[in-house]
Amino acid sequence: MRVFTAALATETNTFSPIAVDRRAFEASLYARPGEHPATPTLCTAPITVGREVCARQGWTLIEGSASWADPAGLVARTTYEELRDEILAQLQAAMPVDAVVLGLHGAMVAQGYDDPEGDLLSRIRTIVGPGVLVCAELDPHSHLTAKRVAAANFLVAFKEFPHTDFVDRARDLWSIAVRALKGEITPVMSVFDCRMIDVFPTSKQPMRGFVDQLYALERAEPGVLSLSVIHGFMAGDVPEMGTKIIAITNDNAAKGAALAEKLGRELFAMRGTFMVAQVDERAAVDAAIAAPRGPVVIADVWDNPGGGTAGDATVILAELIARGISDVAVGTIWDPIAVQICMAAGEGAEIPLRFGAKSAPHTGSPIDQLVRVNRLVRDAEMRFGESYAPFGDAAWISFAGIDVILNSTRAQSFDPSLFSVMGIDPKSRKILLIKSTNHFYDSFSRIASEIIYCAAGKPYPNTPATTPYRKARRDIWPMVENPWA
Repeated sequence: MRVFTAALATETNTFSPIAVDRRAFEASLYARPGEHPATPTLCTAPITVGREVCARQGWTLIEGSASWADPAGLVARTTYEELRDEILAQLQAAMPVDAVVLGLHGAMVAQGYDDPEGDLLSRIRTIVGPGVLVCAELDPHSHLTAKRVAAANFLVAFKEFPHTDFVDRARDLWSIAVRALKGEITPVMSVFDCRMIDVFPTSKQPMRGFVDQLYALERAEPGVLSLSVIHGFMAGDVPEMGTKIIAITNDNAAKGAALAEKLGRELFAMRGTFMVAQVDERAAVDAAIAAPRGPVVIADVWDNPGGGTAGDATVILAELIARGISDVAVGTIWDPIAVQICMAAGEGAEIPLRFGAKSAPHTGSPIDQLVRVNRLVRDAEMRFGESYAPFGDAAWISFAGIDVILNSTRAQSFDPSLFSVMGIDPKSRKILLIKSTNHFYDSFSRIASEIIYCAAGKPYPNTPATTPYRKARRDIWPMVENPWA
């Protein structure tokens, strides 16, 4: 067998002021054919897993380009078209192939393209024809459009949020593809529209139990090959935004449709109960101070670069400063200019510095402090599960008992190694202030005495009922109370 694989992925917050060009992809990941590292990024696991699978099967794997940009705003039209056309040309040169296995995100939006993944998949289908297997792995925070469903044989999404299972789901994707190519199964995809948009962390109930049910059904239900929840992405203003269920069966579309609808209606019945309780910055600091021991993690959930925000909000930090709270470590504040200034000053320098809150309204005010530059790290990285996440050139500064990591490449706070790589022992601080909605939970929960979810400022559109969408559908919950009426 000859199998072509490639990846093109980012998550687009259409309300974000941070534009994405080719340099944004190159800062996170841009690998030419055969140059992808052994360790996958979030959306490129089909490539690294594909190497293992094809070596085991004795098949030929033809690698195309792999590109990933950290979530932000709209992708420049020329950037998307260049990266797309690069992959299409590589596929054309590889023909004939027996299958195409892709790593996508599913929430990319580019200037002039509401559905880049649908555009890419449709063009791939045109090249390979109707008889070639086309499949892809998706992030659940994506938009499952009719165009994508029509172009692909099947799609598999991560089940976990935090996304600790992206490699395992790539293995599921390849397992189905291998069995299909050997003629053992005929995968058929069924989709149910849940008519809702919500946030579904699997680190707590009720989503934990719902996802465990999906695993159990895959193991026990005859003919069920894969079940996925497309959570949807509420910061993506596109016509087909929303939550959907994918059921992949062995040549039994009716069974898949019935199962997808059953699961989808169960999910809808639990709407509004999934997200953890959140407090404002004053209550968050109160709770952190009252905790008998540390480290207490305050998660700035809506200034999350993983959702496309800048990651430079200072609302919670300003509250800590105003109250004279010390023994705090902050990871991170995105400010490339402040990092450059620190780099120029050098380690050990004491300088006046203004940093943070430069990207958008409702993110606080810039912080002005006389700071000490403790450590400077070029091309810093933190762990994320089986992968690494870059956060660029970074500076550890301190003032008044507060340590702050300034970074030049936006990245959410995935793992405590964010602090340790800069020379800060995260376990030694009473309070850790991080920026993430839920991806931090798997790793930080192992060291935290307490976790506080804080909603501060308005950097992210997190209330769909009142978000000023221009393109998104209005016939889903919570825009309407009963979309089934």
